[in-house]
Amino acid sequence: MPSDTVMAMTELKEAAARSQRRAPSSFALKQVMAITGIIFVAFVVIHMIGNLKVYAGEDSFNTYAAWLREVGYPLIPKQGILWALRVTLAVSLVLHMASAITLWARGRRARGRHRRRGMKGFSATSARAMLPGGVVIFVFIVVHLLDLTIGAIVQSGTYQGPEADGTVHAYANLVASFSRPWMAIFYALTMVIIAFHVEHGLRTVLQDLGATGRRFRKLWTILGGIVALAIVLGNAAIPILVLTGVIA
Repeated sequence: MPSDTVMAMTELKEAAARSQRRAPSSFALKQVMAITGIIFVAFVVIHMIGNLKVYAGEDSFNTYAAWLREVGYPLIPKQGILWALRVTLAVSLVLHMASAITLWARGRRARGRHRRRGMKGFSATSARAMLPGGVVIFVFIVVHLLDLTIGAIVQSGTYQGPEADGTVHAYANLVASFSRPWMAIFYALTMVIIAFHVEHGLRTVLQDLGATGRRFRKLWTILGGIVALAIVLGNAAIPILVLTGVIA
């Protein structure tokens, strides 16, 4: 047996032995990624549906934004549901990113000097793009929160916070933000990246959760494609329409 082959097999055995001693296991990390990924997809879809209120006009969008701050009141304090959602998403984001980075690092160490070959086509490209795409999405989340939630990087002097009577100016803030070409383009392109991320994530989540039915997996893959397309059409169109003056 060639010495290079023996060395490669030795490296793989050593990596496997180290993997067995690690905690949490790679299996557990994949489960965490699958569950948190489903949480994110659900949030993105629901958030997109809410964003569609912008097409109904300023009053409709602002009413929806105000409702988010008061949903459950008076049984639950104002913004209680909103903050519970934010905490859940923040914890899920940390777990998702930590699991992804850990699995990527373990894969690199286990692979050693030998690159994986034979992966071709769209699925291979989307798989390789998951980690860098995730980094872009994280940057987008930070920018989006600073921009439309905190109002730190909206055009100077244009951000309008909530009024004492509960009135919000979400529509005006959105238009002010997306009137900047760089922000509109950044948002639209990130929606495309999120769509690819969602499509690949939904396609692989069944494998991580142990589902093996061929017909069900095929239907799930089609569903993932439909969700990804809806995200692009529903969300990416908004900044473009603002930039072109259709939404103003």
